[in-house]
Amino acid sequence: MAEMWINMGPQHPMTHGLWNLRIKVDGETIVDAEPVVGYLHRGIEKLAEARTYTQVIPITDRLCYGASLAWSHLYCTAAEDLMGVEVPERAEYLRVAALEMQRIASHLMWLAAYAADLGAMIGFIYSMRDREVFIDLLQALTGSRITYNYPRIGGVAHDAPPDFARDSLRACDYMEKKLKEYEDLYEGSKVFMLRNEGVGILSKEDAMNLGITGPSLRGSGVKCDVRKDMPYSVYPEMDFEAASHPDGDCYSRYRVRMDEMYQSCKIIRQAVTKMPAGKWRVVAPRNGPVGTGIGRVEDPRGEGMMYIVGDGTDRPYRLKIRSPIFVSVSAAPKLLVGYKVADVVAIMGGLDMCIGETDR
Repeated sequence: MAEMWINMGPQHPMTHGLWNLRIKVDGETIVDAEPVVGYLHRGIEKLAEARTYTQVIPITDRLCYGASLAWSHLYCTAAEDLMGVEVPERAEYLRVAALEMQRIASHLMWLAAYAADLGAMIGFIYSMRDREVFIDLLQALTGSRITYNYPRIGGVAHDAPPDFARDSLRACDYMEKKLKEYEDLYEGSKVFMLRNEGVGILSKEDAMNLGITGPSLRGSGVKCDVRKDMPYSVYPEMDFEAASHPDGDCYSRYRVRMDEMYQSCKIIRQAVTKMPAGKWRVVAPRNGPVGTGIGRVEDPRGEGMMYIVGDGTDRPYRLKIRSPIFVSVSAAPKLLVGYKVADVVAIMGGLDMCIGETDR
């Protein structure tokens, strides 16, 4: 049978965003693959050059609407590194609590989409329902439900509302019970397990050589987590494990995210109970010095990095963003070759695509 190229995008529901996946098939078997991005390019790095340091924050919120807090926090840490700003301890605890709530909300959105992709619509309904619990908490903290605009250079926009700690602890108790229900739902489903176990295998060596990070790397047995290996904020004060799974298949990547949600609940509990009193923000300089700053964060999708160059004015001279998904999607040929067309949805869905951060 003759080989042919098929476009799975940019409108295909599998893409979860505006990008294209070209696959070369021999019958039903994939023999080559080529991811194509660039459909959503917004030029955020260039836009930052025309805005003051503070005005850049809302733009970074929009890098990934599923994990906007992670990106605005990342930008603020890079700017703080450039300016030499020391963040108050209370602000760091507020940031960590918010980041882990964002991680749970992001993973639940991924799980909802993944369940729908694989035909388990009830999983979509359950996950989106329970995601609202953490979106409500983030709304109480920040005033928004998607693009939060909460971190600031020097801290956070405002203090936590009354009863925030109590509501956070209740949300964690609720979520842990629901996660056990999810495990029964998915791992008790023969269809779900058949479409995940032994599918889309990415070896430890290939994952490291390709520069993969986050759940996709830890799902290949590499226990690498920025929160542990290059700790930032008050993560060194937190007792938690970097979730990993050795098999490197779609099930491993699913399992890592499930385990991470348990660990995030554990971190949130510690952050809200250990949070000290005091200031939540210091005044940062309006003008950045001549020099450079760098920030790293364990985004829900992998390692995000920002490199910022200051020229002594009130605007960054240059901002460079490292997107984890831009790197992960480059692994498409390694992940897909040898599998069937029907496996594409599970394999690429397991990467948790976000095109906003990929195209930037």
